[in-house]
Amino acid sequence: MDRLARGRDAEERAVRYLEARGLTILARNFRRRAGEIDIVARDGTTLAIVEVRSRSTRSHGGAAASVGARKQQRLIRAAHLLLAAHPEWRQMPARFDVVIEEGDGAAARIEWIRAAFALGG
Repeated sequence: MDRLARGRDAEERAVRYLEARGLTILARNFRRRAGEIDIVARDGTTLAIVEVRSRSTRSHGGAAASVGARKQQRLIRAAHLLLAAHPEWRQMPARFDVVIEEGDGAAARIEWIRAAFALGG
C-alpha cells in the first residue's frame, strides 16, 4: 500500500475513533496553499482542529514527533483560513488536537492528544 493510501486509511480510522468518542465531524481535508487540516470536529462546544499522523514504526520519534514547529505553523495558518471561510465557527473556543496511529493492521495503536499545541506553537 502506498503512503497516500495509508494516510487516507489512517484518517478514516481517526474519524471513526473520534465519532465513537462523541465528536461530530464538521469537515475533512480543508486544503489551502498555506496548509491542510485533516479533520474539523465539534467536541461539545469546542472546535477541534485535528491533524492525523500515521507511522508504521517508532523510528525517527514516531508519529507524535512528526508534528513539529513548522507543521504547527502551517496548521495555524490553515486554521485562520478555515475560520475565515466558516464564520459560524468563529465564536467557538478552538484547540489543536493530534490523532496518532502507530503500527500496522490490527496491531496499530491509536492515541488522541487533545490540545496538543497552542496557537503560539
